[in-house]
Amino acid sequence: MLLNDNLLRGKLVRLTASNPETDAELFAKWSRDSEYFRLLDSEPVLPQTAASFKQDMERRAEKYEANSFVFTIRTLAEDKPIGFIGLVGISWTHGDSWVAIGLGEREYWGRGYGGDAMRVALHYAFTELNLHRVSLGVFDYNRRAIRSYEKAGFVHEGRQREMLHRDGQRWDILLMGILRSEWRAASSSEA
Repeated sequence: MLLNDNLLRGKLVRLTASNPETDAELFAKWSRDSEYFRLLDSEPVLPQTAASFKQDMERRAEKYEANSFVFTIRTLAEDKPIGFIGLVGISWTHGDSWVAIGLGEREYWGRGYGGDAMRVALHYAFTELNLHRVSLGVFDYNRRAIRSYEKAGFVHEGRQREMLHRDGQRWDILLMGILRSEWRAASSSEA
């Protein structure tokens, strides 16, 4: 039996280990893009230096080493780092995880790179890690991400009403999830 040598490779991207030494400067640059940060996180925008981001990456790696897998998203064509994706907060007992994704390079937004990275991460989650479900939270105003998650097979499971306050307005956080069986069905329809 041959093992899949493209386990972390999609049609547009591949997932590589995140390296605090080489990635911190890039991640810090993305933290200075307020639109990117506001699509990614509910915390106030807080630009970081490469040194502070490196410390955060190292601290998180130590704290969550056995329960998180965070990757840098790189384009296949140029081998350019364009974002990150992580399976975090894994509960091995229950076979579930949360997924977080961010594309820091705007030129790749809306062009299928995030969707391809999600497909690769879900394949890894369900085949390599043997998880049963993957969940995510997404801000109600991030319509492009919601459509991408639905296309990947995620199902709406809940809503935290008016959980987020941005620019004088309250927004909901949508909770979405995908089971391994739903992922298989969505994957087979793509083939």
